[in-house]
Parts: sequence; structure tokens; C-alpha cells
Amino acid sequence: MAAIRFDKAQRWYPKAPAPAVAGIDLEIADGEFMVLVGPSGCGKSTTLRMLAGLEEVTAGSIHLGGRDVTTAAPKDRDIAMVFQNYALYPHMTVAGNMGFCLKNAGLPKHERERRIAEAAKTLGLTDYLDRKPKALSGGQRQRVAMGRAIVRNPQVFCMDEPLSNLDAKMRVQTRTDIAKLQRDLGVTTVYVTHDQTEAMTMGDRVAVMKDGELQQVGAPMELYARPVNVFVAGFIGSPAMKFLDGDLDEAGITAAGHTMAVERNGAINGPVIVGVRPEGWRLTQAGNGIPVTVAMVEILGADAYLYGTASPVGADVIVRTSGRDQIRMGDTVHVTADPHAIHLFDKATGARVG
Repeated sequence: MAAIRFDKAQRWYPKAPAPAVAGIDLEIADGEFMVLVGPSGCGKSTTLRMLAGLEEVTAGSIHLGGRDVTTAAPKDRDIAMVFQNYALYPHMTVAGNMGFCLKNAGLPKHERERRIAEAAKTLGLTDYLDRKPKALSGGQRQRVAMGRAIVRNPQVFCMDEPLSNLDAKMRVQTRTDIAKLQRDLGVTTVYVTHDQTEAMTMGDRVAVMKDGELQQVGAPMELYARPVNVFVAGFIGSPAMKFLDGDLDEAGITAAGHTMAVERNGAINGPVIVGVRPEGWRLTQAGNGIPVTVAMVEILGADAYLYGTASPVGADVIVRTSGRDQIRMGDTVHVTADPHAIHLFDKATGARVG
């Protein structure tokens, strides 16, 4: 196990107009589960591959366990990769796949068998060691890929969207398995995903990226409760936070013709972007809130989400209500927001102001 430090690490591909990763500064503690999350093309996989030695670092440095590994070969970094595709050898058994790297490293047979047996027990693969990949489900194949990494006893696990090829139900189960496994083993893990739900449920901390730059790093609920800008606010959370144009003055915040009390937190008067999460809205009487025309109702049992359009501005709004409220598509509801649930952002920069 080892701590990781990115010191202004940059990757700039030849002839590209901008760097894929623009000088990232990030420290990951020994034993921490760090998730890199962001939309496609944000540089998260490139950052992971720089750490693993699969991408050249154009500028800056990367340190692993206090050692500068910026120019070290991948085999000298003691890092195990788990990829999006399982990359299993179809002609080998589960045991053969898991032990292949150990055999290449020259470990004695009894040591290989011991490590394979331990990893298989941890992953629930003991009964499948003699099977070949074609006889396994997608989730089992991904566990074999995990086992291949575990048997190496690496300092760091690097996981590049390992659940993307699984169906929704299997993703939920496998991400639980991976999170539990990481905590049991205590191995420093860097996990890449575009799925913010995975990031929020698995990571000790989450690093949100956009256009090759870090936007915010923090515990999942820190990002949810106090996003630093409009991008993080809209990316973290499901359903997402929606935004309205507003004006802040001494009376409060006015959006879509409705004035609401707000916790200012130092914000100054003037035009702002108003962000409210679905649970921040509450239904109110007609004339006392923002009219919202309901376009869709997503019923989840105890809760329901109303997807609608705020009048007269036409902005999207999502409201969480009780599943018993009997609100239907086409209805008009009126909503207002709790003062502590309103997020304020600078209209020009998108940065948080309150």
C-alpha cells in the first residue's frame, strides 16, 4: 500500500489544441478509495493511465509511496489494473487467468496456488476455478479480472470503468462487492467512472473533472451539499440539481417572479444563478410559489419526482414529493424552496457565491 501524489501532472498529446490533463494536483492517502468522475473526454482515464505508466507525463510529476515514478516503466510501479473489458484469456481456466502474471514473475507453484485460493475465496470464485470464461456470467468474469489484480498484492489498484459492461442489477451488486473488498484489503485504489452514483456510493473521496481539470475534491456528501460551481452542482446528484436565473436583494432571492428567503452566506446583491435540488422544493398554495407544469411523474413508491417547466421562464425543475400526492402529467403545481436548500452561483463564472 502507498500514498499517491500528482504534482502538476500534465498530458498533452502531440498536435492537440489543449492538454488532455492540464496540470493536475491531487494527493491520495494510503489505503484510500479515490474516485475520478466526470463526463466522457474529461481526462479521468488519461489521469489513471498516467499513474499506471501507460501514458507519458508531459510535464509535472507523479509520486507513489514517496518515490518519483514519473518516468518509471509500468512493471516497476507495483500497480494492478482492472479494465472496462475483462481481457481474460479464453483458452485458460479461471485459475489460469488469475495466476498467469504470477507464473510470468517466476513464483513457485505452491505460492501461486496459495494466492489464487485466497483470492478466489475472497471473491466467491472457489467453485469456478476450473471453468473457462465462456462459462461465466459478466459479473463473474469481472471478479476474475479483480482476482488477477489481487493475487499480485500490489501497492495500488487502478480501475478504469470496470462495471460499464454489466447490466444495471449486476452493477449495483458488483460495486458493493468492490467497495467491501477494497476496505477489507486496505489497498490504495483509484477508480474511474462517468457514473456519479458509483462515485457517491463507493469513494472515500471523489474528484470531479471537466476538460482535463479538477473541479472539486471531497467526501461525497461535501460535494453534494456544497458544490463549488454550477458544473459540480449539476453533475453530482440524481436526479440532478436544476437552475433558474435570479436576482438577490435585501428581500431575498427572486426567481421566476417569486421571492424566497435565502441564506446569503456572504453573497452580494445582484443577478445570480439559483440552484435547488429536488428535495429542496416544497409544494405550496397557488399564488405563493413558482408555477410548474408537470411533464412527467416518476413514481418510486414512497417518493415521486415531478419533472416540469417553471412558468413564465421555461426553466426545467425537478421536485421530490410523496408518492401519495396523486399529481399527474399536465397538472400545474406551485413550489417554493427552503432557505437552506438554495444554492447561489455567480452568473458570469458559475462559481459558488452562497
